[in-house]
Amino acid sequence: MSVSRPQHLGPHPILHALALWLGATAAWAADESAATAGEALPAVTVTGQSERAATEGRDSYTTRATHTATGLRLSPRETPQSISVVTRTQIDDFALRDVRDLLSATSGVRVERVETDRTYFSARGFDITNFQVDGLGLPFATGDQLGDIDTALYDRVEVVKGANGLSSSTGNPSATVNFVRKRPTPGFQAAAGLTLGSWHQRRLDADVGGGLNEAGSLRGRLIAAVEDRDSYLDRYHLRKTVLGAMLEADLGPDTVLTGGVSQQRNRPEGIMWGGLPLHRSDGSLTNYPRSASSAPGWTYWHTDDTQAFVELDHGWGGGWRSRATVLHRELGSDAELFYVAGTLNPDGSGLTTYPSAYRHRERQWMADVNLSGPFTLAGREHEARVGVSGSRSVNALRSSYAGVGEPLTEEDMLDGRTPRPDFDKARVDGLADFTDHRRTLYGVVRFHLSDDFRLITGANLTQARSDGIQYGETHRYRKLKTTPYLGALYDLDAHHTVYASYTKIYNPQFKVDAANRVLDPIDGRSVEAGLKGEWFEGRLHGSLAVFRVTQKNDPVYAGFGPNGSYYEGIDATSTGFELDLAGRLGRDWELAGSYTQLRLEDEEGNAARTFVPRRMFRLAARYRVPALPGLKLGAAVNWQSRSYRDEALAGGGTARVLQDSYALLDLMARYEISRHLSASLNLRNATNERYINSLYWSQNHAGAPRHVSASLNWTY
Repeated sequence: MSVSRPQHLGPHPILHALALWLGATAAWAADESAATAGEALPAVTVTGQSERAATEGRDSYTTRATHTATGLRLSPRETPQSISVVTRTQIDDFALRDVRDLLSATSGVRVERVETDRTYFSARGFDITNFQVDGLGLPFATGDQLGDIDTALYDRVEVVKGANGLSSSTGNPSATVNFVRKRPTPGFQAAAGLTLGSWHQRRLDADVGGGLNEAGSLRGRLIAAVEDRDSYLDRYHLRKTVLGAMLEADLGPDTVLTGGVSQQRNRPEGIMWGGLPLHRSDGSLTNYPRSASSAPGWTYWHTDDTQAFVELDHGWGGGWRSRATVLHRELGSDAELFYVAGTLNPDGSGLTTYPSAYRHRERQWMADVNLSGPFTLAGREHEARVGVSGSRSVNALRSSYAGVGEPLTEEDMLDGRTPRPDFDKARVDGLADFTDHRRTLYGVVRFHLSDDFRLITGANLTQARSDGIQYGETHRYRKLKTTPYLGALYDLDAHHTVYASYTKIYNPQFKVDAANRVLDPIDGRSVEAGLKGEWFEGRLHGSLAVFRVTQKNDPVYAGFGPNGSYYEGIDATSTGFELDLAGRLGRDWELAGSYTQLRLEDEEGNAARTFVPRRMFRLAARYRVPALPGLKLGAAVNWQSRSYRDEALAGGGTARVLQDSYALLDLMARYEISRHLSASLNLRNATNERYINSLYWSQNHAGAPRHVSASLNWTY
């Protein structure tokens, strides 16, 4: 499969335009701020959790404050790292109901859709392995996300670039993705939506919440979503259900108890494990129809994600608050898979079958207790946060194989003709059973050294250990590691701040090499500096950041063996810069735009991870038509530069699979029929661009062609 197209968007015009855009904003900010000073935002009341700065109801593409980088409540301008936020407004405008679509629209994040139901994510050239929910989370046990994550349960998603050791105890120097839950509302609210779309898509959404007693001291919220659809890919079908319930109670004037449960069940069929060969044994590239799939109809990969949490928030007076949270998460996978092994010859031969039955269960327990508030030192007020956290993750994996090694022609692969083997008689070749423990003591202080200068310093002490086996090899480590954090910010004027930060991480990993040995732990660090701006009373944020990221033992896919995929660890360095602008531009525009450029090299100065595009441009904008106030129109552009993958051929030489630069254009329109009823239309890949989803592995498939969805939405 090859895709070679002329460059659509060159890097220099984009960079120049964004630089002018960011600079020009400061010039006319004062005039426009005066014009909008009297423009009131919709009132938002969030009982007991006001410091979480909910974005629901704000009709904005930015947020006033986040907690993800340090645990302190900071605005984007006050955070000494690059931060991107995808708000509920942007999610609804562009129908970003799948986290893969959402992160594809996020500044500097690359989504590697290696299969129909398995995904890797990266930022600044390195894999993102840690997703959090309200600031709590553990790294992916297998390094990837199985199935999609539906966004129905969340108010917004925050992505902090750079090393994340302070906020997540261990991680990597790429980014932290934090999902911020929707919360119960004091007043009654309800919403429902019906969506119909291409490939027989049918979706129902419901969301209802409010006070459950006359005093409003007990509040609840119930969220549900059901979706059923086919695909542009042959034989693929997905059914999924999402359900979340939450209660919030005022135990006193300064004490709030919150608890909730949620579950997402994905039931895809006709799924791809691996993908289509991208080249043949003679080095020539394949070129399949967009609908081509290597999956027989009997394949499936069912996943369940169940979460339950309890949170106690208490105010002690003087601005000091404590929060204790306990979270239990259970992830389950049940799959019958089909992988296409071998090397495709020019005549269509050379392939063999590799079916597998796969089971995975992961049970996570996490607890965190922290205390935060202001204190006075040397005549100035500062803020501090200290806490302890602990986690336990139990993983059990089992892989069995049947019908392996049967010859498979290219024609039979594309037609999905391989019969289901008898997995009851399968041999068991893959077993893993290991338990991870992490205990962390952390603290961070923001010092206001002058009216204009602030210093944020912190560290955590983490004890990480693991015991068990993974595919026949001992899975064991013991490590006590201190992770420092340092950030400095200086206000140039009322709207602009310069900053610098240094962060470091350490993270044991689970991927294995060709000999089934677990790779050495990842060791990395990140240095970042830049300029941030804030205009229109916090409605618009912008930043320019330069960064240097190093990572040792970075896992890179090296092949597929008897026990599945294996990797090699490399030392790599990423240097580059990012431009971001998000929020309200004038009275009628909401936008989120970014440009990222990086250089990624190994320890010898050679290009590393060449499947990662070196330049990316993202822009999503929505316009409220003044002549027709109920009408909103929008567009989103997602552009990336070329990327490639070199594969060694058995007879010598290499085959280069090249993905030239391409741009995807999405369009949206929303019309408010009445106060409670609206209709929306979303068109994805409007120009019908052809591209490969990912070059992360040596197999993959074509990205989705043009498709459309229409929604009817009711709110109260």
